[in-house]
Amino acid sequence: MPLATVHLFSLTEQSQLLSFLKFIKTSPVKPLVLSKPIRWIIRPEHLDVDTLLTPRWDLLAIVEDNKASQELITSILNPSPYSATANNKHTFKVSQHYSFTTGIPSRLTKDFLTKTNSSLLHPSSTPDLTGALNNPLLKDSSQTLVLSPELQSWIGDTSSQNSLPVKGAVSMLNLLSFRTGMKQSYLKYGAAFAETIGAKRGGNAKLVGNIVHPASTQNNEKEPEGIWHEFALAHYPSLLHFADMLASEDYQSVNQEFRVPALGDTCILCTSELEIEKLLAGQEEGEGGKAKL
Repeated sequence: MPLATVHLFSLTEQSQLLSFLKFIKTSPVKPLVLSKPIRWIIRPEHLDVDTLLTPRWDLLAIVEDNKASQELITSILNPSPYSATANNKHTFKVSQHYSFTTGIPSRLTKDFLTKTNSSLLHPSSTPDLTGALNNPLLKDSSQTLVLSPELQSWIGDTSSQNSLPVKGAVSMLNLLSFRTGMKQSYLKYGAAFAETIGAKRGGNAKLVGNIVHPASTQNNEKEPEGIWHEFALAHYPSLLHFADMLASEDYQSVNQEFRVPALGDTCILCTSELEIEKLLAGQEEGEGGKAKL
């Protein structure tokens, strides 16, 4: 199973993001994902709480774990005064960094860059909403992946795509820590997500993997508690499709029965790959002599 590394970067200044992206893009590395963190949907409650929640994250990057990517990350975190070139200036500074290594099945990575991800981010059509937002199931907190008044307020007018705080497709970064002996329960949830409750809203767990830990934490008989076990990057055609799922009875019946009891801790970070695409496209237009809006 190919290894990949998942990185969250916080820069000293948000204005440095374009320079950071250009540095990555001019390297030999072709990231699987570059995405703009937008907002926590679920916050971790036990694992890496301060580490994950304290910074303002500016970039999510997922790269295959090889020599080129290792050299790139080293040059980002420990810049050498001699490493920058006239065309690739290191004019940014990383203030916070969080990362982990994961094994992602090759069936998911094989065509991810050339076909899979592009077709998800730029679909010819998207599924209709189910109408669950007309009479949504609400709870005080979104921590169990339900629609809360606070999350509903952030999403805004659910009758219009134009009013959303994030336009177009979103990519939800999930970290999962299972209760001992409860992984099978989560697998039942995952199967239902892929076959019905997520799929009919365009939901797709496009990258998933087991998180790699030192040998001292491994146990072949059961999942040890107190560590992150899996990660997933879940795609939704829009925030409205995501909210439609959370607000529905069919999703919550499966979520509450199989997902919630299985997890000792979890977190979900909403990100936008399209925001990164637009930022880079605007820069390319400017460099080509076209006026930037």
